[in-house]
Amino acid sequence: MTHAFNHLTLADIARHLGVTFEGNAEQPIRGLATLKEAKPDQVAFLANRAYLKDLATTQAAAVLLHPEHGKHCPVPRLETDNPYLGYAKLSQLFDPLPARDKPGIHSTAVVADNVKLGKGVSIQAHAVVEEGVTLGDYVVVGAGSVVGADSVISERTRLHANVTVCHGVVIGKRVILQSGCVIGGDGFGFAHDGEGWHKIAQLGGVVLGDDVEVGSCSSIDRGALGDTVIGDDVKIDSQVQIAHNVTIGAHSALAGCVGIAGSTKVGKHCMLGGGVGLSGHLTICDGVQVTGMSLVTNSIHKPGVYSSGTGAMGNAQWRKNAVRFKQLDDIAKRLSRLEKNTRDT
Repeated sequence: MTHAFNHLTLADIARHLGVTFEGNAEQPIRGLATLKEAKPDQVAFLANRAYLKDLATTQAAAVLLHPEHGKHCPVPRLETDNPYLGYAKLSQLFDPLPARDKPGIHSTAVVADNVKLGKGVSIQAHAVVEEGVTLGDYVVVGAGSVVGADSVISERTRLHANVTVCHGVVIGKRVILQSGCVIGGDGFGFAHDGEGWHKIAQLGGVVLGDDVEVGSCSSIDRGALGDTVIGDDVKIDSQVQIAHNVTIGAHSALAGCVGIAGSTKVGKHCMLGGGVGLSGHLTICDGVQVTGMSLVTNSIHKPGVYSSGTGAMGNAQWRKNAVRFKQLDDIAKRLSRLEKNTRDT
């Protein structure tokens, strides 16, 4: 369902969400806003109970909320069991970016003669598309972006400005690559001869599934021999590093500054918090959540929530705890001896 973002009515909103409402069906809706800031031509949403205090005084045209909060709503309501998901769906209707896409090739873009272009493709200013590339229908190659030779980009995928897709990369449908990300750069592969390093040519590629999003300034390295593979609907935040031959299962999400070393396999429906590090050659099973700033050095074979490290505290307390941490091995040995002596007596 697509609308010019300033021509929607309350009825359009309800129909898009598949919910009912009470109120003026022809009420113009021109945007989304918070409960506190919404104007009479905007829709607000309530997805966090912490903002329930703002519901009674909202000036919104309507509020998207859970049925349990409906009786407290002073304006027309749109009830759904998952208001945050509803908000996500509505946000797409008001996104002005697609309306700015102009099919065609900008006069400053450089496109090789044997590139295959689908219908409605937009190649913007100063972009470069190298030989043997295939761009599916309605692909957008943003200003200053580069698509390397023999890469394949499927329909309705968007490269924002200054994205680099290296040679031989395969990208699925409806993928979003944010500015500055690099897909298919060389992995960190070197052999040492005792004095210096010798580069290992990275001969694999990268495969991104459908509906993947990669945040700004993130890097996904190409495989050393086989491919680095990112499954369908994986969401990757900004400044994430994914090394060569990593595999990430479908529907997983990686928050900012995650780093994954080479050949590690992450399962489906996993969530890695900000700053998480995974060592190389590990296997993380499906359904694992690793909390922020944790370092994982061993494979995880059971779904669940995993953490490492300690939260910040006052320096004096931290120094005491650091001393105690060094004493843990000695304490454990003393406890073992004490238990043995108790049993012997």
